[in-house]
Amino acid sequence: MSSIAQFIPGKRPTATSSSAAPACIETDDAPAIAVENLCKKYRSHWAVDDASFVVPKGWTVGLLGGNGAGKTTTISMIMGLVVPSFGCAKVLGCDMAKERHEVLSRMNFESPYVALPGRLTVRQNLMVFGRLYGVQNLRARIEELIEDFELGDVLDRATGRLSAGQKTRVAVAKALINDPDVLLLDEPTASLDPDRAEWVRSRLRAYQQRRDATILLSSHNMTEVEQLCDFVVIMSRGRVVAMGRPRELAERFKCRDLDEVFIYLARVA
Repeated sequence: MSSIAQFIPGKRPTATSSSAAPACIETDDAPAIAVENLCKKYRSHWAVDDASFVVPKGWTVGLLGGNGAGKTTTISMIMGLVVPSFGCAKVLGCDMAKERHEVLSRMNFESPYVALPGRLTVRQNLMVFGRLYGVQNLRARIEELIEDFELGDVLDRATGRLSAGQKTRVAVAKALINDPDVLLLDEPTASLDPDRAEWVRSRLRAYQQRRDATILLSSHNMTEVEQLCDFVVIMSRGRVVAMGRPRELAERFKCRDLDEVFIYLARVA
C-alpha cells in the first residue's frame, strides 16, 4: 500500500483475517490512513462493501459519493465510532476498532451536521473540547483560533443561537483545537456563502501547510474538491468505484470536470 493508486479489489475477508492484524505501529513511510477490505453490514444490507484505499501523510484526499454511498459509515469506522464487520481501518498505524485510544488525541473531526452543545457559549465549547483533547496552553490556543476564524464577536454567545455559517466557522475552529495530525472533514463549508467558503478553505490550506497535516474530506462541492484535494476516492453503494487525481479522473471518463465524473458514476455504478 505504498501508493494510493495501488487499489486492487479483493475477496471479502473472513472474520479471522481482521483479528490477525499487527499491533499499533507507526512508521515514517506508512500512510496516515489505511482502509483495507473494510466492510460493514447492517442486517442484510452492506453499508460498506470491501472498500480499500490509503491516504498518504500530508495529503488531502476527497471521499466522494451520493447519499447512501457509504461515506459516513466509512468515516465512522475510520474514527473508531463504528466497528467493522470485516476488514480494518488504521490511522497512524493503529487499528481503530481496537487501538483508537492511542491516536484519538492526534485526530479531530468536523461536520456542520453534528451540533456542538447549543447552550454553551463558543468560548465554553472551545474550552471543553480543548480539555478533552488535553491541549497544552489552552487559553493561548483559543486566542489563536479566535483571531484565525474571526470569532471575537460571537465568543460569548450561545452556540445554538448562531447562524448556520457562524456555527460552521466555530465547528472548524473546534476541529483544529488540538493541532491534529489527521483531520476528517464532512462538508466543511456547508451553509457558507462563496466568499466565506473560500475564506475557510484558505485557512484549511494554511493549517495543512503549517502542520503537514493529513485531511480526508467528504464534500458534494466538486469545485471545492478540485481546489483542495490531491486525490479522490469515489464510492457508490458501499464500494469504491473509482480513484485518482481529479484531472486524471476527468480524462479517464472523458468528462470535462469532476462534476461530470460524479454524475456519470452515480448513474452507472
